[in-house]
Amino acid sequence: MKRLLENYQGIDYYLYEIKKGPFRLTISEYGATICNFEYQGIDLVQGFENVHSYVEEVKYMNAVIGRVCNRIALGQYHLNGQTYQLYVNNGPNCLHGGKEGFDAKKWNLDIVGDSIVCHYISKDQEEGFNGNVDIYLVYTLLEDGLRFAYSATSDEDTPLSICNHAFFNINGLSSKSILEDELLINANKIAKVDADGLSLEETLDVEGTPFDFRQFKKIGQDINANHPQIQNAQGYDHHFIIEGEGLRHFATYQNNYLMMEVYSDLPGMHLYSANYLAGNYHGKDSNNYPRRSSICFETQYYPNAINMKEPLKPILKKNEIMYHETQFIIKEKENAN
Repeated sequence: MKRLLENYQGIDYYLYEIKKGPFRLTISEYGATICNFEYQGIDLVQGFENVHSYVEEVKYMNAVIGRVCNRIALGQYHLNGQTYQLYVNNGPNCLHGGKEGFDAKKWNLDIVGDSIVCHYISKDQEEGFNGNVDIYLVYTLLEDGLRFAYSATSDEDTPLSICNHAFFNINGLSSKSILEDELLINANKIAKVDADGLSLEETLDVEGTPFDFRQFKKIGQDINANHPQIQNAQGYDHHFIIEGEGLRHFATYQNNYLMMEVYSDLPGMHLYSANYLAGNYHGKDSNNYPRRSSICFETQYYPNAINMKEPLKPILKKNEIMYHETQFIIKEKENAN
């Protein structure tokens, strides 16, 4: 199903909807944004009912982020003997693709079976990035959840690291907090961040720190701990390094009756505990989304890896195909209260 979401600044943006079993998914042409992801009538993502709120109230919410998600130091990268200057929009750094990243673009959408296919061509020098990049994103409803996959080609070697920035709360839209929910993350290390939120090459072993989620614990248990990394980010806003290769289990997020498992083939995941939500928005069903009322699982390459010795650099090679996928699997708990 396709319907008009809003005419924003003279442009018509449409909403595409598919259903499968207990799931309902809607995607907007604006930012290829997840507007609804429902299970048994429970909307699992925060969001809005119009385009202007995604633009003016909570930028990036549920949108596709690129060309390179997260921060690039000083808005610069060096590739094949050349230096490229990007738009600096977050302190001294480039964040989430620059002034108008993929989240602010109009994507071409189509419904194909159980999938919504999103297409966009990012032109050479868009936000300062080199090369023409042709991107396909595919949202697919599975029997037990949602798969987000992307494939891309380019006419030059160029950085590319795409994620979806969904703000999840498996308790539903009216929930005001995720702090009593539990989280497990299969990570032994995180990337440290500086005071500007930039991920550093220096890592931190999670053992004995607030970042140890190797066994289930409440998200709020250590979120206000007296730890310099917690204080830097005002909570969780860090990249968790997931060992191994291929599609594998990253995390499980659960409440008393429902769990969401996160799987991906990417090197890691940036965990964001919605520390900067203000609670004064015009959200779906009149919900205002206060601080720490949702959580984000941004599967991606190591942030700022383009400027590091990090071996897994997010470089899309000329005339090659880059493909990655992430799955969000929804299960009801057998011992649900």
